[in-house]
Amino acid sequence: MPPAESSAGGRSVPLTPPAPVRRPTGRDVARVAGVSQATVSLVFSGSEAGHRVSEATRQRVREAARGLGYRPQAAGRQLRLGRSGMILLAVPNILGPFFGRVLSGVHEEAGRHGLAVVVSSGWGSATLAEAATTSRFDGLLICSPDDSQLGELPADTPVVLLDADPGTDRARPTVELDVAGGMRAAVAHLAALGHRRIGHLRSTHSAYTFRVRQAAFEQAARELGLEVTEIGVTLNEGQAAARTAAHELLSGPARPRAVICDDDVVASGVYQAAAELGLRIPSDVSVVGIDNIPVAGLLAPPLTTVDLPGEELGRVGLAALAGLLRGEPVGPVGPAAGLATSLVLRASTTAAT
Repeated sequence: MPPAESSAGGRSVPLTPPAPVRRPTGRDVARVAGVSQATVSLVFSGSEAGHRVSEATRQRVREAARGLGYRPQAAGRQLRLGRSGMILLAVPNILGPFFGRVLSGVHEEAGRHGLAVVVSSGWGSATLAEAATTSRFDGLLICSPDDSQLGELPADTPVVLLDADPGTDRARPTVELDVAGGMRAAVAHLAALGHRRIGHLRSTHSAYTFRVRQAAFEQAARELGLEVTEIGVTLNEGQAAARTAAHELLSGPARPRAVICDDDVVASGVYQAAAELGLRIPSDVSVVGIDNIPVAGLLAPPLTTVDLPGEELGRVGLAALAGLLRGEPVGPVGPAAGLATSLVLRASTTAAT
């Protein structure tokens, strides 16, 4: 087929097709990083052998690869290793904003290990067992499960539990959050502002993380001598259920002047109910949430809340899973008390009147 032509000054000029762009190779990476091509292959092998290369050299090779836009041939590598290169992240509710933070951290860390992430929600023990026994996934990250969802997972399946009961399966790595410390800080903050009567909109979900929040709330309130009114909320029903529960909590003559919510979505329901009841936040009712999802800072007034480091939870969990996939022994993950949480003070709380 003859080359296309264009007209220039009345003459036909052949159009020269652009030269094909050459993809960078492992040899290019080796040259830039100052290492052998064999070292580049080891770094991107995804196998335990890659750890014979020092961390400084691995970092230099990865930086050279990023600068060149080099992408290793993942399919062939995974085939040689008998892997799919995919891991499953199982979360209770894919629409939950906190789990978006976890997924962000998982994706970030997965990219460093050449892994792809598939997200699932609404799963049960049968779903997880099927995922664990097929060749579709190399390993599982299971976030905030309740006891009935885990069932019996095959012992040879690489699994890391996130925000889960470390006693569920002591043979598997578990990454915890210090949700108890966060809840204690929230209760102490309201008590320091002079609040003696506190409402608690607690989750009815049976997951370990909510059992820990409940126990910490009860202990802190008891130690501080606070009067407590509690109402259960089904978190999967979202803001509508929270709004209904908040109406019940705030409508009585002896309503609490401060409310702690088991997550920020529930807190947003309190905002809605307070507005409908003619109550102002924080002058009529102080509100504290848990999670520190993006909307917390956008509410009016911005919400005081306990920050749960979801991104860090995802990164640490994926790094532990990647270690299991390389055949490395993975001991206790993170601090014994869990990844640190912190109270983020905004404008939704004030001194009791």
